[in-house]
Amino acid sequence: MRKRAAFAVSIASAVSATLGAAPSPEESPENEVPEGSEVAFHLEDPRITESSGMAASELHDDVYWTHNDSGDFLPEIYAVNGDGETKATVSLSGPGMEARDWEAVSPGVDDNGDPAVYVGDIGDNFQGAWPDIRVYRLTEPAEPVDQTIEVETFTFRYEDGGRDAEGMMIDPRDQRLYIVSKEVAGGVYAAPETLDPKGPNELTRIDSAPLYATDAAFASDGSYYAIRTYWAVTFYDASDGVPGSSVAHIKLPETEQGESLTFGPDGTSLLVGSEGERSPVWEIPVPEELTVDEPAGEDDDPAAAPSEKSETGGASGLIWVGAAVAALLIGGIVLLVRKS
Repeated sequence: MRKRAAFAVSIASAVSATLGAAPSPEESPENEVPEGSEVAFHLEDPRITESSGMAASELHDDVYWTHNDSGDFLPEIYAVNGDGETKATVSLSGPGMEARDWEAVSPGVDDNGDPAVYVGDIGDNFQGAWPDIRVYRLTEPAEPVDQTIEVETFTFRYEDGGRDAEGMMIDPRDQRLYIVSKEVAGGVYAAPETLDPKGPNELTRIDSAPLYATDAAFASDGSYYAIRTYWAVTFYDASDGVPGSSVAHIKLPETEQGESLTFGPDGTSLLVGSEGERSPVWEIPVPEELTVDEPAGEDDDPAAAPSEKSETGGASGLIWVGAAVAALLIGGIVLLVRKS
């Protein structure tokens, strides 16, 4: 899994480098890792070797939920604290439960309005071979202790065919769920306003997404959301809903395979993690112009907004022509890798 991703990243970077006339935001030289960024903790549990998602607890202080990716892993989520120590292991059970390719975890609420945890079994190592994906919902445990919880399973199907995805986010204002696909020409997909547990629930493409998006998250009040890639994070103004216009962009520290993203408890920082043994979780300051009390809007300084709201997510025509070329090259390479 990690080798394939690293190979794809290296190819994508090489292709992007050839597109000198239209560099992607991830390669902008003026975008440096924000000042004040530091490693908050390492995931100390030897069982957590492929942390692919992270979500700050809505119920417990200094608790973050994470999980492994795919492979020979048990259907478990882990409550870790700010020292990287595992406080609880929660085993998930119930009809339809499967640890096929877990890629994301997000905070939300259950049908009673109580804090809940959503686990996204949304990856697809076969690039769209699975027609359906699943999201598991459990009411957040009242105490972070070892236990087994039966989950509710929601099934989803893309309106435009199966695809790989690693980003999932839930708008805290209306609890609508969004999936962000991990592709060269990725997309933001909206779930129905009300989820049908009998499914499948259709995912509708409503916007484009950055190249190789690996996670996504909303600010606590829903005023903006963030989408991360292996290299960077883009922030979007969500004051008028999703999709929103991109309003800020920051570079991320280099890690083995950066996949997870969540907002810190006070909303002034991000926590971003990576796969790997004893992997680091970085704390990254949120740009000063973005706060939960004063979300960025149309009157902001244009220099602070790298793009305007549009159907293509604000990218220029040249960038998307370059992305199309990259898609053809990477698609061919992936086919060769599969056959080898």
